[in-house]
Amino acid sequence: MAAPEINDPNCYPLTGVGWASSQSTCPKEYQLIVTTTDGSSANFAKGFGQKSNCYLCVSSLLNKENPQGDIVSDIQLLPDKNPLPSGYAFISEFLDPKVIVSKKKRLCVKTVPFGGADSAVFDIKLTGKSKQIVPLYTCIGELSGFVIWCRKGRLDKPKPLPKPRSIAVDIRGLSLENESSRKREELDVAPVRLSKRRTTLEHKDSVYSAENIYGISAMDGVPFVLHPRFESTSVNVPSANIANFQIKSHAEIENEYNYSFMTEKTAAARLPPTAS
Repeated sequence: MAAPEINDPNCYPLTGVGWASSQSTCPKEYQLIVTTTDGSSANFAKGFGQKSNCYLCVSSLLNKENPQGDIVSDIQLLPDKNPLPSGYAFISEFLDPKVIVSKKKRLCVKTVPFGGADSAVFDIKLTGKSKQIVPLYTCIGELSGFVIWCRKGRLDKPKPLPKPRSIAVDIRGLSLENESSRKREELDVAPVRLSKRRTTLEHKDSVYSAENIYGISAMDGVPFVLHPRFESTSVNVPSANIANFQIKSHAEIENEYNYSFMTEKTAAARLPPTAS
């Protein structure tokens, strides 16, 4: 059955589980579990004829937003004769020199990096031998008169934040100046020395360049040829008879087309005098 997702923002996955005799022997990042769920003492050393104490202790991930190190993904209670599963290790011991933990059953945990874990152990609670059930917790087993429970769930990993980018960089990326300057650099090559013939040809071809649009017409480059239909009709035109043409002299032309303008002059003389 899939582990439920832990949505409690105050619930952090465990990073370690161990045994400790007291607060003085317990590392500062660990917290002692000194009582059961009903308020009874959770000292595992009772019944062993020992005067010292033995408590479970746990450490939690302090910052879920910036996780570092490994977390506890599973915890098991193994009988002494069972081999240690692959990837598991016995829990740490922070005990007084004379304190001995029972070897009949031993707690082991599996730790994995936070980034590679899908589920984790978030809490451990203890109850007596009674049939008391802890809601939302899974029973691990019984050890030294206590029933060990753990709460497991899926990790609610924070979404990675996008890398901040400068607004100036984004605007510069959208600008057309870089593209135009790059094209100018590609076109800006070293000038090639041209021969006189090539210079003349390129000057003539410049009429058809895209920059001189007024020097281009739709008929540029189209050869002029008379349609064959008109060529055939010109052959059938009869030759003109120029023998009847009479060539006149200059005097004859003057006499034929001479005009004295007398009518106009007479009409002009009859007009009343204009006011000066």
